[in-house]
Amino acid sequence: MKNTIIKDTVILTAITLVAGLLLAFVQGITAEPIANQESLAKEEAYKNVFADAESFTLVSGEDEALEAHLTEQGYPAQTINEVMQALDSSGQPLGYAFTVTTSEGYGGDIQFTMGVRDDGTMNGISILSIGETAGLGMNADTETFKGQFRDKNVEKFEYTKNGATEDDMINAISGATITTNAMTNGVNAGLCAFQYQKGGN
Repeated sequence: MKNTIIKDTVILTAITLVAGLLLAFVQGITAEPIANQESLAKEEAYKNVFADAESFTLVSGEDEALEAHLTEQGYPAQTINEVMQALDSSGQPLGYAFTVTTSEGYGGDIQFTMGVRDDGTMNGISILSIGETAGLGMNADTETFKGQFRDKNVEKFEYTKNGATEDDMINAISGATITTNAMTNGVNAGLCAFQYQKGGN
């Protein structure tokens, strides 16, 4: 009986060890392709929000000082993951592309890029990852919703259920107030980061 227990323990330990080694091996093989795919998705998103840009240069990654500033301004649930400067064919700056993560989504984190021209005009939004409810919150990834932010030059946005009447107002997604709020706060955090980047903090 005792020998059987020891034998079973050795076998289980060996199986666990082999499974762990195999998982580590598979992770090692897949990590680089996944990272490359994520990088390509970001590049495509940057082009979506700055179609006239020839290239993008990294300004900063996650920045503690910027995160502290966002918290002070009322955006503790938003993170600016990356700030890229958009450049034209002659290397002149056009504006900035921000990768924003907001943790206020109904289905968890929502990550998107947004472009802001040097004069503060919104260029557009491109969603990188979203897990909201189909037919409701997932409508945040439609042109009907995202297009409301484009070509607007405002300090911040607010949403309404009664029909937008001003440039700084957007129409809420029907039946998805939580998602609307998450996206609006995310965009506003990006605009706040733009002002910070331009020295207007």
